Amino acid sequence: MTDYPYPLLERPSMIWTKQTDKTTDLKVHEWIETVGDPFPNWHDYDVTILGVPLSKSSISTSAASDNPDAMRQAWKSFGTYNLDEDIDLATLKAIDLGNVKQHATDIAYTHQQIEQAMAAMRTHHPHTLPVVMGGDHSITAMLIKGWKQAHPEETVGILQLDTHFDLRDLNVFGPANGTPIRNLIESGTVEGKHVHNIGLHGFFNAKELKDYADETGVHYTTMKQARKKGVAHIIKQALEQLHNQVDTIYLTVDMDVLDIAHNPAAPAATPGGMYTEELFEAVQIAGEHPSVKAMDMVCLDPRKDIGGMAVKSAVHTMLSFLTGYCRH
Repeated sequence: MTDYPYPLLERPSMIWTKQTDKTTDLKVHEWIETVGDPFPNWHDYDVTILGVPLSKSSISTSAASDNPDAMRQAWKSFGTYNLDEDIDLATLKAIDLGNVKQHATDIAYTHQQIEQAMAAMRTHHPHTLPVVMGGDHSITAMLIKGWKQAHPEETVGILQLDTHFDLRDLNVFGPANGTPIRNLIESGTVEGKHVHNIGLHGFFNAKELKDYADETGVHYTTMKQARKKGVAHIIKQALEQLHNQVDTIYLTVDMDVLDIAHNPAAPAATPGGMYTEELFEAVQIAGEHPSVKAMDMVCLDPRKDIGGMAVKSAVHTMLSFLTGYCRH
């Protein structure tokens, strides 16, 4: 086999044998292809999947770097057919590009690699939908900066599903998992008014972060408010507002948005969060919207998982998003 065509990436650690004689009842690992030899014709693909195994930049102890491979292992138990929607994802063509190469100690270098990987992906196959498996939430800032590098003329908005604002001070914490949204605002990559955060709750955000959100125009809806009005309604409302203001909506899903009972494996898991069915519906709605052109899932530590339930929820989140994309 010839050298891997992406110097920024490592091959997927799991390469499954595709059962080419099957066209229905595929398992996800039989559907998602990997880069082989000869290299693929990119115009044939709808979805490009990328792993970003970084968690050194997490404020709390985290092995979220294990998550991309944990998801690859878990999706063997999922089929491509979604009974709830009567949709088979196998009508899409998806390819797993592998993982962004990591540096053992240099976080700044790794962040640069992540930014360049997204820029390269958008430059070489801009028609595909990027789906990224993190990694901690610091990667989102780098991925969106990479998008802007490839599409400098576009205005980017963010739909963020999260327990936290992620607006901590970079002067105190650096480009860590608690700072990506502030990083994007202060770097001029995204305007505060183009950020909609849904799912904040409880006792897990300092008032100074709320004040910063108010000062910069960030839109936010607490979990309590979202439940009163309906999570689906709030998601649709945010998407419509963003659609009228930006060229591209980037969906970022911090898996700690889920209640600790549904996801014990988030490094900052808390009570009072979303239920899995609420998250699945939310990302499916986002996937259906034509302005949503990329998504990531971050902050999931498989070492803290119980019976694989959190990792399976992450796979289900990805597939629910792609169900929406398939519909639209």
